[in-house]
Amino acid sequence: MSLRYQAIKNFSKQKNTEVSSPSKITAIFCQNVFTLKTAREYLSDEAYKSLFASIKGNKKIDRVNANQIAAGIRQWAESKGVTHYTHWFQPLTGTTAEKHDSFFTLKGDGTAIEEFDGGALIQQEPDASSFPSGGIRATFEARGYTAWDPSSPAFIMEIGEGKTLCIPTVFVSYTGELLDYKGPVLKALEAVNKAALDVCHYFDKNVSKVTPTLGWEQEYFVVDEALYNARPDLVLSGRTVFGHSSAKGQQLEDHYFGSIPERIYAFMRDFENESYKLGIPLRTRHNEVAPGQFECAPIFEEVAVAIDHNSLLMDVMDRVARRHKLRVLLHEKPFAGVNGSGKHNNWSLSTDTGVNLLAPGKTPKTNLMFLTFFTNVIRAVDQYSDILRASIAGAGNDHRLGANEAPPAIISVFVGKYLTEVLDAVEKRVTTKFDEQDEAILKLDLHKSIPELMLDNTDRNRTSPFAFTGNKFEFRAVGSSANCSNAMTVLNTIMAQTLTTFKEEVDALIEKGEKKEIAIMHVLQRYVSESKKVLFEGDGYSEAWAKEAEKRGLPNVKTTPYALDAMVTKKAKELFENTGVYTHAELEARHEIELEKYIKQVQIEGRVMGELCTSHVLPAAIKYQNVLINNIKGLKDIGIGKEGYENQLQILEKISLHINKGSDLVEQMIEARKKANAIADTREKAIAYCDDVKGKFFDEIRYHVDKLELLVDDASWYLPKYRELLFLR
Repeated sequence: MSLRYQAIKNFSKQKNTEVSSPSKITAIFCQNVFTLKTAREYLSDEAYKSLFASIKGNKKIDRVNANQIAAGIRQWAESKGVTHYTHWFQPLTGTTAEKHDSFFTLKGDGTAIEEFDGGALIQQEPDASSFPSGGIRATFEARGYTAWDPSSPAFIMEIGEGKTLCIPTVFVSYTGELLDYKGPVLKALEAVNKAALDVCHYFDKNVSKVTPTLGWEQEYFVVDEALYNARPDLVLSGRTVFGHSSAKGQQLEDHYFGSIPERIYAFMRDFENESYKLGIPLRTRHNEVAPGQFECAPIFEEVAVAIDHNSLLMDVMDRVARRHKLRVLLHEKPFAGVNGSGKHNNWSLSTDTGVNLLAPGKTPKTNLMFLTFFTNVIRAVDQYSDILRASIAGAGNDHRLGANEAPPAIISVFVGKYLTEVLDAVEKRVTTKFDEQDEAILKLDLHKSIPELMLDNTDRNRTSPFAFTGNKFEFRAVGSSANCSNAMTVLNTIMAQTLTTFKEEVDALIEKGEKKEIAIMHVLQRYVSESKKVLFEGDGYSEAWAKEAEKRGLPNVKTTPYALDAMVTKKAKELFENTGVYTHAELEARHEIELEKYIKQVQIEGRVMGELCTSHVLPAAIKYQNVLINNIKGLKDIGIGKEGYENQLQILEKISLHINKGSDLVEQMIEARKKANAIADTREKAIAYCDDVKGKFFDEIRYHVDKLELLVDDASWYLPKYRELLFLR
């Protein structure tokens, strides 16, 4: 019996895993996190003040206080049964990394003790040789360092019966270059804080810090573990390289916001409980559009902490799913023909005085501070749309962008009808006083008990990659498997540079004698006029928009190797150098790493496609082909004329055609891979894999395999089908 049929046969025997839920989320929230409240209990006044100043004021912790903090953290961790610690970091592999050390050590006289000092807290040396460096270091040069990031709290990870103290860190090479996702985003956050603070002081001198906030929305698919294990393509590449659409997919739209299946519900509750213990403030869960697709989302947090929490969540979800005999798919497009998965990044800027800089008041037209930051965001996206596109590039996202509610590769900004009118008024230098806009009310003529609904200033455009949604911008183009750091590093960097330039231009006008408010409006008017080409309110999927975008000069780069070129242009190098986020060497290295990642992902998909076709698909098709041949022979032998087996003969001819075509294409793809592998230049190699391997063969091979799936006897087909993967839950 094939793995497919074993999985289907055993599916009904699956039992829900018992999940014990707390009476209140607050009872377990942050119970495994070394919060400031916990620090107050375990640290001396001096150590606590030092830690607090480091977190809130970006002040360095000296070694004496580091020793006291380390002792307090160890005492807290040991009270919870922890024996080991690790520096938890985010290397450029796309996953998290950790090397565990025990508190246990031996003194010179052989006495065994538990110890954790400030040096161990602040710095560790994991082997850096096997992590991507983009050519910054030779493989044999192994030394790298992790350095404690006090702004993100330490936490305890529970895996089975084991518990480990995790200390969030940045990861740098021996020569000082950043080798992780966290380091650049911290630099970008500092850059935008400084630039935004200078602009805020035009309006409010009391502001002393501007903090970017992030609320991510994590979409994902869930499949049965046994069915997953019967699909080598899912196991090795995270997506189905073959698979004909199910007769029923998402066309009835009955899955979206529908009743959550009981087994999935148990899994959700379980991973949510684990997340709450780790301080991840999950708020929302629901069915997404595609069958088998779901989403969770947290309360907004400061960007760096939100990114850590999302990276941690992806690990928790995968681990908890296995407990429930399920598997989580975070690939952007695990199934063809239905919605892919994104990780919408909802981003805003908040001051320490409690103001959301992207929240309009009742009259945004007269709200100059809001208008200033709102316009500068549009300006930043317009000026650096190519770099923003590069920040979300990846092999998985190439499959997703441009259909099924994913935005297109053209980066544009949606702001809604009302704010479009505001910007038009600014551009046209309308100086008459605008009437206050009362909050719009939607009256429902249903029943007197139905309340009136308050309308937002904008609707939502699901095809827009970058949309204003009332008091934040939603960067919808980010892929579900991505670390949010890439997108957040670029977005905050371009915002920092744009605000810096804006301040310089306004100050220059003020020095010439213009009043501050007039100077600000003059610069904003020019920004609106020069950046309006990036504004788009319509259907991002339409052919008309693609043509219009080309007329406007907006890039439409659909594949990763070409999109990544924007990372190493003169403009990009100047941007990241001016803001202090990347050195030229680091930027070149990131470009190399992303290209290598793309090559390897497409290479794996090509290999698994060839292997599946040869060892799973063709044997099943040939087996059924022989059944038809024998049947036709038998009919002939007993004297039945051709009209009695003509339909079977046609099916046989179709199967033979697809077998031959599929087999030939696989051989041609293998040759194309060999040619691509022989290319030394990484960019040229990535382009060869994109155009000559993936572009020429993946869809063609899939077409013939998917046709065979429809023709071959179901009992002979080895691979679980879409109807099973998506609907057996």
